[in-house]
Amino acid sequence: MINFSPLLKTLEEQEMTFKELIESHGFSSRTLAKIRKGESITLETIDRLCSILKVPIEQVVEILNDNGEKY
Repeated sequence: MINFSPLLKTLEEQEMTFKELIESHGFSSRTLAKIRKGESITLETIDRLCSILKVPIEQVVEILNDNGEKY
C-alpha cells in the first residue's frame, strides 16, 4: 500500500500547497485528488514531484504492508 504522508509533510515544510502544484507545475486536480485519497499515481508523477520538491522519493511516498506498517 502506498502512503503519501511524507509528501504532505514535505509540502508543509516547503510551504507549498496543492494549489501551487496545479497552477505552477501543471498537475491536474484529479492527480492531486488521487494523492489525497491514497490512490495509485504513476511513477512518472512521483518522479516529477521529487524533482520539483528536490527531495528523494522517501520524502514523497512510503510503502506499507497490509497491516499499515512500514517494510
